Amino acid sequence: QVQLVESGGGLVQAGGSLRLSCAASGRTPSMYAMAWFRQAPGKEREFVAGVNLSGATSEYADSAKGRFTISRDNVKNTVFLQMNSLKPEDTAVFFCAARPFAVLTRRADYNYWGQGTQVTVSS
Repeated sequence: QVQLVESGGGLVQAGGSLRLSCAASGRTPSMYAMAWFRQAPGKEREFVAGVNLSGATSEYADSAKGRFTISRDNVKNTVFLQMNSLKPEDTAVFFCAARPFAVLTRRADYNYWGQGTQVTVSS
């Protein structure tokens, strides 16, 4: 079992930045690929970014490329999502997720989820 706890969400103006954190605990968090998903009201939960076990390889949704950066600290068992140039359409609940080994982009491929943190971007 892996437990995930997100933090860092909040209200920000368009063009601003936020840094989300996801603290992992439990069974060897460093053996899990980590990802961020988001879910806006009335929409499906969608993949935003993922990072492999070592942190050397990452993958992004088109909407996140060039604005968001995912990283991980395996000593502190924490994953980060640095979000810059935020837009109102980024408003959503952001979820941290974990799965063994490789990053995948489907929600159904992830075994463990955090409770989510709200990000609201005002225009």
